[in-house]
Amino acid sequence: MFEKRSLGSLVERQQGGGTPERNNPRFWNGPIPWASVKDFADNQLVLNSTEESITQQGLAASSTNLIPAGTPLVCTRMAVGRCAISNSDVTINQDVKALFPKANVSPRYLLRLLDSLKFHAESVSVGSTVKGIRISDLLGIRTPIAPLHEQAKIAQILDTLDTQIQKTEALIAKLEKVKEGLLHDLLTRGIDQYGQLRPTPEQAPELYKESALGSIPKEWEVMSLRQVTDSMVDGPFGSNLKTSHYVEEAGVQVVRLQNIKTGEYDETFTAFITRAHANRLDRNRVVGGDLLVASLGDERSKPGRACLYPTHLPPAINKADCFRVRAHPSTATSSFLMHSLNFERSMKQATSKQQGVTLQRVNLSNLRTILIGLPTIAEQRLISEQLNSIAREISGLECDRQKLESTKNGLMDDLLTGRVRVTPLLKDAV
Repeated sequence: MFEKRSLGSLVERQQGGGTPERNNPRFWNGPIPWASVKDFADNQLVLNSTEESITQQGLAASSTNLIPAGTPLVCTRMAVGRCAISNSDVTINQDVKALFPKANVSPRYLLRLLDSLKFHAESVSVGSTVKGIRISDLLGIRTPIAPLHEQAKIAQILDTLDTQIQKTEALIAKLEKVKEGLLHDLLTRGIDQYGQLRPTPEQAPELYKESALGSIPKEWEVMSLRQVTDSMVDGPFGSNLKTSHYVEEAGVQVVRLQNIKTGEYDETFTAFITRAHANRLDRNRVVGGDLLVASLGDERSKPGRACLYPTHLPPAINKADCFRVRAHPSTATSSFLMHSLNFERSMKQATSKQQGVTLQRVNLSNLRTILIGLPTIAEQRLISEQLNSIAREISGLECDRQKLESTKNGLMDDLLTGRVRVTPLLKDAV
């Protein structure tokens, strides 16, 4: 373990900032970035841009300061402990402090140490409405400090992991965009007899016809969700389920709203009821491959989003706001219906039928009326396989990202405390 010293033992000096006069337009929207607390985010240690900027006049006429690129910055008010390094020279407001490291102290190491202490800093903050920490209290926090010759290597290892995480996140974002475009193309154009995406209606108008959903392939039909399902159950009995009904894991799982993501069942959230209670709710039984549809939306997701209940999970019971839908096997596949319901066209139909002001809601009667463009079963399977394939790729990358995050978090604690030393790595580099 490293010797414990104050954070301030690594800092040569600290510098605060200020805010130019807001009512003077000559001070704002200039070429100089101006950082405030709102520009800092958790797990984002690089400040690439700022929401606001100031002019040279604003800099000269205020108490803000121009901080050189590469200097660790830390929030001391509101988002206490959040920190970052700017890639360019930046001015700061009064809620941000710049910490200038002593000679031979790695700025990136100081930043990593700050990041590891943010929860400690927040816990010793004061204030009832808006919390803040005095810079002297922040610099007075005692923490294990690595020897100078190990600091840069520790920062390099953690930076390398962050770079891998960022590349994985960028690839996931790219594939999500590809999936979104593919979803639109496959659910409006479909796949022809040669296994290829049909030409657009503009390229081959003879392949399409007009319908209640607009232009669709001639071979397709338009049907309501009611027409293509064997059963749709909302869970009237399950609606009586309360927290007091839940038991430990030795029961039957309950499907709740938080489990239903767009195209994905989230196994993170679990709740169980007794088997005896579940037997009384047998009408609401959910088995692998069943389609689940959320009746409620929130600020992040819309009502009508759908996913499949995983085949590797034992049977469950759906709660009131989670509809269980079973496709008619000769008409539709559950996978195709899931993708169709998550398509923007269906989401708009669900939103247009939603009820409620505070919480967006679609009821089962309205859900049954949503119109779906329906190819043959064979084409549905081809479409679903293409969409499922890219979804599996995204899921695999997300698992990789989570593993990298877990590795980084564990290694960060080990490296910054000295439980794991980088000395062998330094010898190898010689």
